[in-house]
Amino acid sequence: MEVNSGAGGVSVPVAVVACIAMAIFYVAILYSPTLILRLPPPDSFKSFMIRRFVCAGISTVVSLLVCAFILPLKSWRMPYLFSAYGIRLHHMWEAVIFPLFLTSLMYTGSFVLKIFSIWSSWAEHGDLPIDLSLHGLKSVIQNLINWMLSLVYNISAWRMYIVGPLTEELVFRACMISLLLCGGFKPYTVILLSLSLNHLLSPTCNDSSLLKASMVAGFQLGYTMIFGSYASFLFVRTAHITAPLVSHMFCNFMGLPAFFSPRTGLVSVGFVAGAISFVYLLFPLTSPALYNDRTDDCKCWQIYCVWS
Repeated sequence: MEVNSGAGGVSVPVAVVACIAMAIFYVAILYSPTLILRLPPPDSFKSFMIRRFVCAGISTVVSLLVCAFILPLKSWRMPYLFSAYGIRLHHMWEAVIFPLFLTSLMYTGSFVLKIFSIWSSWAEHGDLPIDLSLHGLKSVIQNLINWMLSLVYNISAWRMYIVGPLTEELVFRACMISLLLCGGFKPYTVILLSLSLNHLLSPTCNDSSLLKASMVAGFQLGYTMIFGSYASFLFVRTAHITAPLVSHMFCNFMGLPAFFSPRTGLVSVGFVAGAISFVYLLFPLTSPALYNDRTDDCKCWQIYCVWS
């Protein structure tokens, strides 16, 4: 593990200990209401999730503050502070569109499967499953609005698409990567280190079969490690928290990519084609020059930073 001790103004032991503490605290605080504060169990799933949202929010704010004290910030003024965490408005559209398109390539098989399902329904019933008339268009828009409104009142959707991705990316990417790189770790070492440790420390399955539980846990762990590394790669390359954040939300929405279907071999063809395109475009679409304006005289981890 190659490091340049204190190259960015943070000692290696401080950076490592702080990151481990943040990861443990992020997970441990979720259990604090009942185990430490001795609060009564929540009376509903919604109350349970809201309690967890509050805990995750507290741990995120604490991590951001601790990180701000440790990092060699030029100033605690908001522009400097936000920039240290990759929170910025400039180059926002690039940070949304390019990573989202790149991530979607891994779901080419899923898109092919969806199109095949629509086509099969059309062939079976003899007409399009989607009404292309003006009335049909209005119906589609209305259904989309109703679906979006249903998500607003769906507590699980808030966890999957808002609270979970936002707090995890701020803690495990914005805070931890900043500390590790300022401590002198090489970028690719950081990408391997800064995985979503909260998934490793929390139970993934309650199945009674030990073998099945181990297989499920192992699969989830593997997927989490791959995505954690990818999200870290996005943050290191772009220095923009929006890039891993939108990718995280998109992956949570899509679930696991479809790479095989007994209904058609086109799903596997689409998955392979998407994977090849993903690898080919990975570095061009995450080029730092697409997300930043300058490349000179930066003394901290981001080559294009503005706070030191």
